[in-house]
Amino acid sequence: MKKFYLSCLLLAPIFMNAQTDIDGIMMSKNNFCVGAIYQYSSWDEYWEGSLKRENLNLGTVSTKSIGLMGNYGISDKLNAIFSVPYVETNASAGTMKGQKGIQDLSLTLKYMPLEKTVGQSTYSIYALGSFSTPLSDYPADYLPLSLGLHSKTATLRLMGDYQRGNFFATLSGAYIKRANITIDRNAYLTDEIHYTNEVDMPDAISVNFRAGYRSNRLIAEFIIDNWVTQSGGFDITKNNMPFPSNTMNALKYGVNSKYTFKKIPELSLVGGYNYVVEGRNVGKSDTFYGGLFYVINFKK
Repeated sequence: MKKFYLSCLLLAPIFMNAQTDIDGIMMSKNNFCVGAIYQYSSWDEYWEGSLKRENLNLGTVSTKSIGLMGNYGISDKLNAIFSVPYVETNASAGTMKGQKGIQDLSLTLKYMPLEKTVGQSTYSIYALGSFSTPLSDYPADYLPLSLGLHSKTATLRLMGDYQRGNFFATLSGAYIKRANITIDRNAYLTDEIHYTNEVDMPDAISVNFRAGYRSNRLIAEFIIDNWVTQSGGFDITKNNMPFPSNTMNALKYGVNSKYTFKKIPELSLVGGYNYVVEGRNVGKSDTFYGGLFYVINFKK
């Protein structure tokens, strides 16, 4: 029965770090969970290749976002999830102006083909397929203050979950295929000059591990997340701006929590924190988030 707790899940791209669809919980059939999450992330140090440094022309770079999301139980073993974030970026120093607007629509199908209980332990396997596409014409070639990378993506993730009593552990891995993008200039430099406005975007691999306490009313988990860009990326050149096809690697540690109210079991509160401990061409960011979700039972 651990799979059918009333649960809300946020599908998030790499730079949105709230609770994600990659946990061992399914929405029950005909239940629809909808809610919003506010997130704040900031950094004043970043990795230029392997060199960690500051940039006084940027100061502290911050990102605020509000994400609308939902999860519908098509069946007890198949869920459909969506997410739409509104994002605002800012730099505390320099002349670069922050951006704000709607980022990308993300859609995910989450399928649980196997759940088996042996003694007091339950084992589950999941397969997730995701697609994202930009919803506005924001510039990708304006990092680190761009709203995103403006690339359509397709993701395949496999996941395993183990639970014994209230203890659980979940491990997953994903391959992210990214489409090429176009930018507003006719030539650009990576490790060579390219006389085109089309940018080849490198793919990525994501590995996520989480473990902790999970019950009907409370989830508290520790998370390790590793994002690794595949071949085709390159490092930020010295004292230059980042570029959409840079190698962007990030190892993150974090904690997530979810509390379901006893007197209003349809309502839940989520919150968490994570930080980048090691990276390449990314900010050494700290991220906080919190949100509310409500479950509507269409069976009634």
